Amino acid sequence: MANSMSHPNYEVAQVLERNREHLAAYCANGWQVRTLHALRKCRTAALGGHIDRCDNPGCQKLHLSYNSCRNRHCPKCQGHKKEEWIRAREADLLKVSYFHVVFTLPCELNRLCLYRPKLVYSLLFKTAWSVVQDFGANPKFLGARMGMIAILHTWGQNLALHPHLHCIVPGGGVTRSGKWKPAKNKGKYLFPVKAMAKVFRARFVAGLRKELGTQRSPSFYEGLFRHNWVVYCKRPFFGPPQVVEYLGRYTHKIAISNHRIKDLEDGSVRFMAKDYRHGGRKSTLSLSDAEFIRRFSLHILPKGFTRIRHYGILSSYYKRTIIPELQEDLGKPELAETVPLLHRKCPTCKKGNLVTIMTFTARGPPHHWQEQIKKQLNGPISKTKIPT
Repeated sequence: MANSMSHPNYEVAQVLERNREHLAAYCANGWQVRTLHALRKCRTAALGGHIDRCDNPGCQKLHLSYNSCRNRHCPKCQGHKKEEWIRAREADLLKVSYFHVVFTLPCELNRLCLYRPKLVYSLLFKTAWSVVQDFGANPKFLGARMGMIAILHTWGQNLALHPHLHCIVPGGGVTRSGKWKPAKNKGKYLFPVKAMAKVFRARFVAGLRKELGTQRSPSFYEGLFRHNWVVYCKRPFFGPPQVVEYLGRYTHKIAISNHRIKDLEDGSVRFMAKDYRHGGRKSTLSLSDAEFIRRFSLHILPKGFTRIRHYGILSSYYKRTIIPELQEDLGKPELAETVPLLHRKCPTCKKGNLVTIMTFTARGPPHHWQEQIKKQLNGPISKTKIPT
């Protein structure tokens, strides 16, 4: 099985490319179609590219690269963005316990998610934070100002619509005097999840009534109270290093990674999926190209929609004021030594930096550059002056 560092055998882009003439038929709107075409062209000649040269005098290898689409839904464009985001978050960590809280919307709202995604997902963020914030402010549970990082996921392992919010919540909060107050049992217990689920359901439905009013029948709103809603909460983190590892797994995750795709034969897509209702057992699912693309497009978020949000003491304002003071009082967490990002390091010598010496459009690099790169592939590149 391919590991995360190896090149995948199959890609989502291959499915999109062989169905490029029919993508519009599988999407709900023009934005989804535009996104899929961007993913299809990612790191191909269609987007142009650039030629880099290693600045290490003992190497000076040439490297031709095609431009990436930089789309947040692209399986090939998330690695570097994820690492940069994680590095920035490491500076905000506190030497306290952290909790993983998940707010899940019931399947009865899936249809509304399809037609009004911005409304539903915005309300999900707003409601989840209001629940965490108010439970934290209640002296019965904590009596302090809290913080939260929330990450929206809209998919299940089978690519069906399954909107839920992954939240990282510090085990405690800041009192009015500016001091840290840990959650109960020395930070081992946060809030009662059944009570959180009831408040979450009531507030979300109230928010829908306010936004939609008579656009939905009374029976629609009443039906949302027939089943219990799910709020999951546990303390999987024993310290800041585990929080960083978690962030790496969830922040820039997309609906399906290329490594999960196992076969693309006969106009269908076979991919691996975990069944969490049966202990995470792995199985292979097979979907037609049309169904695979339709499901994948369900998870393309509206243009400009923010899927990672920071609240309370973890918001940008407090990170400049309260967080440094808390880190001074509580002590800074000890993290493993950071390995430098190799995004612009020469993949050949691993020492020099790549310097872009020319860019080109979809027409490709000039002929004399192509000849230089061919010579390099056949042997060491000469130290003569490279054409500019």
